[in-house]
Amino acid sequence: MIFSSPHPTVAIPEISLTDFVLQRVAEFGDKPAIIEGPTGRTITYAQLAPLIRRLAAGLADLGLQKGDVLAIYSPNLPEFALTFHAVASLGGVVTMVPPLFTDDEIKTQLRDSAAKFLVTVPALIDKARDAASAANIEKIIVLGDSGSDDLIPFASLLDHNAEPPASLINPREDLVALPYSSGTTGFPKGVMLTHRNLVAMLCQLQANDALTEDDTMICVVPMYHLYGLHVVMNLALSQGATVVTLPRYDLKQFLEVLEKYEVTIAPLVPPLVLALSRAPEVANYDLSNLRLIHCGAASLSSNVAEDCVERLGCQIKYGYGLTEVSPLSHASLPLKGDKPGSVGYCLPNTECKIVDPETNAELPANAEGEIWIRGPQVMKGYLGNPQATEEMIDKEGWLRSGDVGYADEQGRLFVVDRLKELIKYKGRQVAPAELEAVLLSHPAVVDAGVIPSPDEEAGEVPKAFVVLKGKASAEELMDFVAQRVAPHKRIRLLEFVKEIPKSPAGKILRRLLVQRERTHTQSGA
Repeated sequence: MIFSSPHPTVAIPEISLTDFVLQRVAEFGDKPAIIEGPTGRTITYAQLAPLIRRLAAGLADLGLQKGDVLAIYSPNLPEFALTFHAVASLGGVVTMVPPLFTDDEIKTQLRDSAAKFLVTVPALIDKARDAASAANIEKIIVLGDSGSDDLIPFASLLDHNAEPPASLINPREDLVALPYSSGTTGFPKGVMLTHRNLVAMLCQLQANDALTEDDTMICVVPMYHLYGLHVVMNLALSQGATVVTLPRYDLKQFLEVLEKYEVTIAPLVPPLVLALSRAPEVANYDLSNLRLIHCGAASLSSNVAEDCVERLGCQIKYGYGLTEVSPLSHASLPLKGDKPGSVGYCLPNTECKIVDPETNAELPANAEGEIWIRGPQVMKGYLGNPQATEEMIDKEGWLRSGDVGYADEQGRLFVVDRLKELIKYKGRQVAPAELEAVLLSHPAVVDAGVIPSPDEEAGEVPKAFVVLKGKASAEELMDFVAQRVAPHKRIRLLEFVKEIPKSPAGKILRRLLVQRERTHTQSGA
C-alpha cells in the first residue's frame, strides 16, 4: 500500500536555492533576520542579500568557481548562513564538518569531498590547519582575528563592492550541499543534494504551515546538520521569521535566550525536550511566548512529551526523515490530530510505503516493515559511490530508509527502530527504542540505551545501559520494564553508566555501546 500526503501537490519553482530563500527579503526591511544569541549581534533582512553578494564576490576573487566545494567547520553563527548562500549563489557546493569530529574524521571528509576552501573559527584553527594540510585545502578563511598571515580574515571578503560573477545554475542537476551520512550501512558517504532537492523541501514545509513571519526560532540544533541549516535557518529566512543562533547547547544560556528574545518556536532534539520537561532551572524563566516545539532526529518518549507540554503549555510537533531526503519526508499536521508515537504524515509531493525487508513486497496498513520514501527531496545519490546509491535508491526512485515502522489507515507513520539495530531474541525482533522509552518513564532514570548482547541460548538478549538521577537497583528497573512489555522484550542485563554516547544531533550511538559490550564479553569480565 502506498501512502501519500493529505496536502495538495505543491509547485516547485525551477530556481536556485539562494534565489528562493531571498525572494521575499525586501518585504521585511529592518526586521532582524539572524541574531547571534549570546551577543545580540544582528543581521537584518535589508542587510542579508547585500552581505551575501559581497561575500560571494570576495570568494570568487579568491578563486571559488562553479562546482568547487567549500567546507564549513564551525559552530552555529550568523556567518554560517551567509557563507552557505554566498557559495550557493556562485554555483559552488558546501560540505559541513562537525566541530567535534576527530582529526581523522575531518581529514576523511575533506579528502572525500575534494574541498578546496575551508571556513572555520579561531578556536578550531589548529585542527583546521592540520586537516587542511593533509587534505590539500587551498585556502583557510577564519571568522574573527586570525593572527596569522596564512589565514584569510572573513571580514576582508566583505570589502568587495563589485557584483559577483553570474553563474548559470541547473537546479535539477547542480549540487548545493554535501552533508555526510552513513545511510543504512557502512562508512559516512557524501550525500549529493541539488538546488531542487532543497527548494522542494522548503516548499513542502511552507505548505505544512511550519511557521510564519511573526515567529522567532532558536537555532541550537547544529547547522552542520540539515536540521539546523535548512529546516531551521533556510526555512525561517524564506518566510521572513527571525532566527536566534546558539553556538552550543548550555542549559542556562539556552533558557536565557528563549526568554530574552521571546522565542516562539524551538526546533529541538529529544535530550533538550527532556531537559525542558524535568530540569528545575526551567521554572526560573518566562517561556510563555514559546508556542511550539518541533522534535526530530531521534525518537521521543510519549511520557517525556506529555510532561513537557504540561509544564510549558506549548505544543510538540514531530518530523521524520534522514539526510538523504533533505532531510524530511514526514511531519505533523498543524490542524490534524496526532496519535501518540506518530511522526506525522507524508509531506506534500511525497509518497511512502512499508515493505517486507526480506522480499520487498508492499505491506498493508498497520503492518511493520522497512520504510521506503519517494519524492522530489530524495538525494541525487552518494558522491563517487554508485554502488551505495543503487543499494539505497531503486530504479523507480524509492529510497530505502533502513528504518522499521508502520503506517495506519490514515497514513500516520510510526517509526519502530533502525532495521540494523533490531535485537533478535530467539528469532523474535525487539526494538531498542521501545525499551529505552519505557526506561525513561521511570522517575529515577535520566537516560538509557539498549543494545543486543550475545547469548548462547537466545542468540541475543536486550541489555540496557542506564544513567540514574535517583535511587534504583538493576533488578527494580528490569522488573519495571517486564511489567510493561511482552515477555520476549524483557531486559535481561542492565549496567549503570555515567552517560549514554550520543551524536550532536541527539541520536544514541549504539555502535559504541555494542563495541563496549563486545570488548567486555571477549575479556570475560
